[in-house]
Amino acid sequence: MSVTSRYRSAWEGFWREAPDEPGAVFWDAEPAVTAAVHVSLFEPHLTDPGLPLVDLGCGNGTQTRFLAGRFPRVLGTDIAEAALDHARHADPAGLAGYRLLDAAEKGEAEALHAELGDANVYMRGVLHQCEPDDRQPVIDTIATLVGSRGRAFLVELAEAARPVLGGLAQSPSGPPPKLAPVFRHGIAPGEVADAAVPEYLRNAGLTVLASGELPLATTEATPDGERIVLPSKWVLAGRAD
Repeated sequence: MSVTSRYRSAWEGFWREAPDEPGAVFWDAEPAVTAAVHVSLFEPHLTDPGLPLVDLGCGNGTQTRFLAGRFPRVLGTDIAEAALDHARHADPAGLAGYRLLDAAEKGEAEALHAELGDANVYMRGVLHQCEPDDRQPVIDTIATLVGSRGRAFLVELAEAARPVLGGLAQSPSGPPPKLAPVFRHGIAPGEVADAAVPEYLRNAGLTVLASGELPLATTEATPDGERIVLPSKWVLAGRAD
């Protein structure tokens, strides 16, 4: 059993309680300000856009469905069956496939790669939610999935996001309504050092091909109605040519 399995029950509880309506979850911003922005950075670096695309940690599938409109085969994976229930319910046409996957389990990654072959991978905001001991195994899974031809696009909260989240959590009126359930279920975001993600990728045999900074949009607003955005870093990686 991986260390991440401790989190499985927390995520199951969170997604069982999460409303179905769009934008009800703190990080579930509309694709126009999330996946669409990421794809514009991702696509120019793909060696083979026809490869399957794996959305690792897909949650309720909002971004997965958008990606399914841009790539020929898209598979959303998550550690929580309750998240996948939301994703399937929101995708009655079956634009994408959905699969339970513990991304820290080497055997599960190898089995999926054996089924799909090399794949492109999209992962948004997953690593900082993992136990520290699971972060390298998750990146190792990405390396397994991309194989020799795929590319991986990762977006993670920057170190600078932690004080922003801390300020929201410790507000005199309590955390914002959409953030409160995250903390209530014990899914407190951890801090991943900005320099750590490229190091994890190098350890997994991947090369950073491009990187940059982005504001990561949330669905929550400040009391004056301004959308809350969090500093984030993105990295594009693959095997060196």
